[in-house]
Order: sequence, then C-alpha cells, then structure tokens
Amino acid sequence: MKLWTRYRWLIFIAGGVILLDQVTKALIRQNLALYETWVPWPWLAPYARIVHWYNTGVAFGLLQERGQFFAILAVVVALAILYYYPRIPAQETWLRLALSLQLGGAIGNLIDRLTIGHVTDFISVGTFPVFNVADASITIGTALLILSVWLQERREQAARKATPSHTSEESLSAPTTDRQ
Repeated sequence: MKLWTRYRWLIFIAGGVILLDQVTKALIRQNLALYETWVPWPWLAPYARIVHWYNTGVAFGLLQERGQFFAILAVVVALAILYYYPRIPAQETWLRLALSLQLGGAIGNLIDRLTIGHVTDFISVGTFPVFNVADASITIGTALLILSVWLQERREQAARKATPSHTSEESLSAPTTDRQ
C-alpha cells in the first residue's frame, strides 16, 4: 500500500500519456498512408494539419538514425525517474508532474521504437517539425522541470534573505565598551 501511495500520481499521469500517445499513433497508422496529410478544415492547412510521418531520431526529427541509442536512453531515464520520484516531497507538485509527463513520453516513444523500429509522428503546426503526444509530453515536462527548479531556487533565496545571518546578529547585539 505504501508503494502505491508513493507512485500513484506518477502511474496515473504517465499511464494517461502513454495511452493517449499509443491510441493516437495507432489511429494515424490505420487511417493515413505514410506521408499522407489530413486537414479537417481547409482554412486550417497553413497553420496545423495531421500528417503520417515517422522519426528514427528524437523529438522533432532531431538526430536521425540513432533509434537504438535513444531506446537505451529512454530506459535509463525511466529507471532514474522511478528511482527519484518517491524521494520528491509531496508539496513539490510541479516537479512531480514534470517527471510524470517525461516518463509517459519516454515510454510512449520507447514502445514505438521497440515494436515498429521508429516513432510515429503526426502533429504538424506551421513550419515546426512534426511531433506526437509523447514528444509534446516530454517537452512540457522539461519546461515544468525548469520552472520547478527555478521556483525552488527562488523559495530558497527568499528563505535565506528572511533568516538573518549569525554574524550580523552577533555584531548588532554585542555590547560595546567605551575606551577613553
């Protein structure tokens, strides 16, 4: 029961990302031929569209043909998150959410790499590289991680400023002697 309590939000959030990622990718693979584009409304075409694409690199088409390396990296990242997550204080909500999103995205893309040899991408916005739910989850998780670290540093700085240093307290309260 204690294990469930420590990991419950990680499992729900990462599991939700994995499920959404895998369902959307399966729908794309079943309904669009490779490189085929679908735009529900013609006016939307210059801004956003669905396109069946694949990627052997990392998010947004970077570092192509290194799929095995990124599969290993995804396993290492997932294990690190599983190890570190229960050590995060419960009040660190943003950090917990960030790691959950990153875990879900890493596993979502890992499933593709292990089962079909590449990652299915399908979201195309403007001229931005094509991506998927897992990529978006990893990116949002990384942004939240940076935000969480920044907020924690700000809290620590505020706490240090609120706590006077001992040397300044001692010098203020030390008795003075008059030398004449």
